[in-house]
Amino acid sequence: MTRGLIAQEEPKSIWITMFIYLSIFINSFVFFKDPFEFYLGYLIFVLLLPRYISRYGFNASLMSVFGVLFVTGIFNILIGNDTPALFFKVFTGLFLSYIFYQYVLIDYEFDIQKLFKWYMIGCYVAALIGLVQFVSFQINFRPGYNFDWVFNKWGIAPGGVFGIRVNSVFSEPTYLASVLSAALFVSIYNLIRKETLYISKFQSIIIVLVYFLSFSGLGQLGIFLTIVFLTLNYGFVRYLLLIIPLVFIFFNTLYENVGEFRERYDGLVGLFQGQQFVLGKTHGSSFILFNNALVTIENFKTNFLFGSGLGSHPIAFAKYSLANEWKVFGFNNNSADANSMLLRLISETGLFGTLVFLFIVFKGYVRRDESNESHHWIISNALLVMILLNLFRQGHYFLNGFPFFVILYYYNYVSYTKWLAGEETDSDEGSAMEPDPATESSRPV
Repeated sequence: MTRGLIAQEEPKSIWITMFIYLSIFINSFVFFKDPFEFYLGYLIFVLLLPRYISRYGFNASLMSVFGVLFVTGIFNILIGNDTPALFFKVFTGLFLSYIFYQYVLIDYEFDIQKLFKWYMIGCYVAALIGLVQFVSFQINFRPGYNFDWVFNKWGIAPGGVFGIRVNSVFSEPTYLASVLSAALFVSIYNLIRKETLYISKFQSIIIVLVYFLSFSGLGQLGIFLTIVFLTLNYGFVRYLLLIIPLVFIFFNTLYENVGEFRERYDGLVGLFQGQQFVLGKTHGSSFILFNNALVTIENFKTNFLFGSGLGSHPIAFAKYSLANEWKVFGFNNNSADANSMLLRLISETGLFGTLVFLFIVFKGYVRRDESNESHHWIISNALLVMILLNLFRQGHYFLNGFPFFVILYYYNYVSYTKWLAGEETDSDEGSAMEPDPATESSRPV
């Protein structure tokens, strides 16, 4: 299947496609770290953006949103809520990421199906590497499980039932769980429905297996959300009596057998119930998330409309953190990204940025309709799992190509509305899924 899809691409397009997806999957290697971390994806932006800008101009809607973020950011710098270095570092990366991946969709004529297939293939390759990593660890073949000879921002993640938490090409198991979460949804769908949508059953099994072997707390949430969305789309009442016991058994198994999961869960629940943090007893990651939530609440009280500016959460953290007086290392590690994109959005962009993002999430959702055979709902629900995981726990706005998936999610909805109107077909190849770039995406300003 992979070979067949590659054969359909123009020779030049093959390389462009590969580089675009490398920007999503390879973020465990940086060319340099000072004055900022320069990822492979940034190099791809530099190479392709000038061509895209000269060809397509700028999108009016994106420019409007980023125009507001720019003006409010400058204002926050002037009143001391933000600094030029923090603001422009985040604003530039976020702006370039969104316009770049917007151009990618235009360049590929809004072929949602093909772009999603390439993502699925990338996930399968990453899962295969993860499987090699797991087997190599069991047989003590170090070069096969320790990839620091390839990546300079990567580390082994010990733990789990088998002594290692698989992270494949990603720097942490959490990132594997985040990026592969949409592929997990499709894989579980394939196995339950006995289909081969985008990938084969064997490939689906590999993705599900490696996802589980990451032993990521975020990954467990991804599995739970997948079950919930599949249930909702196939009739919640019909499956309710079956799903609730399965979810309970799954949660109880994790709680009883995976110490990391149990400690994080107990710590987070306890803190939100009013328990005091006890060093050495309360899980550190749970406290970090709880602490950032309190910082966000306090910052929102005084900057509720437009936030305190992109990149400003560390300044708010310095004002409101419960750990400011502590001499213990580690509790300020996530002050830059709030340990959660939703918390960071609220803190840095206020109601404006948070509502814009949530509007995209709710507006772009496609639910399964039994009256048609469109596959738009599968892409929509799969990407929504990824988006929710990032909102909950990944604070970096544009790491691992997250803007690409947000844009793909929205234009999948646009494609669906056109399909309902009879303007498109929903073939596996997606050849007809092409909103008019001039009207849908590339209105120059």
